[in-house]
Amino acid sequence: MYFRNLTVAALGLALLAGGAQAQQAGKPAIPNLDAVPPQMPFNIPYGPPVTLEQAKRVIAGAEAEMKKRGWPEMCAVVDSGANLVAFEREDGGQLASIAIAEHKARFAALYRRESLLAENAVQKFHWNYFMTLDGVIASRGGIPLVENGKLIGAVGCSGGTGSQDEVLAKAGVAALNKK
Repeated sequence: MYFRNLTVAALGLALLAGGAQAQQAGKPAIPNLDAVPPQMPFNIPYGPPVTLEQAKRVIAGAEAEMKKRGWPEMCAVVDSGANLVAFEREDGGQLASIAIAEHKARFAALYRRESLLAENAVQKFHWNYFMTLDGVIASRGGIPLVENGKLIGAVGCSGGTGSQDEVLAKAGVAALNKK
């Protein structure tokens, strides 16, 4: 197998490092788990929490994309401390997605990275023990909100496929960045 008996801390470092070794035929490149990066990856400093006005812009951007595509989804925005600031529940969306959208947003804020990275750790590299880290959700659709180089919160969308959720979250981020 590709992995060694690593501690959870080493796994976290490896996921953060993200470097890759040579690819084997038909398999994704496996990150070098022993690599020690010279700088701390994903070290976005925390900034002031997202305001309600900003959170509403994010929700509106995601909602506009939902309506355009006809996808009934849920969208959550959390602040830099991963506390819920705003939430949109579309009629007809699956009820499980209420909690999942918030969970994706919390992951993105707490870990300062997109939830897609956790999905890749589990699906591409089979690092199932990555799921033992507190607050991890291995499903795309959670994206940090960054303003002036500082993390102010995160958005999480759920209700469709991971790729659909990601499209909506990105639409929310784009709406925040439009001034």
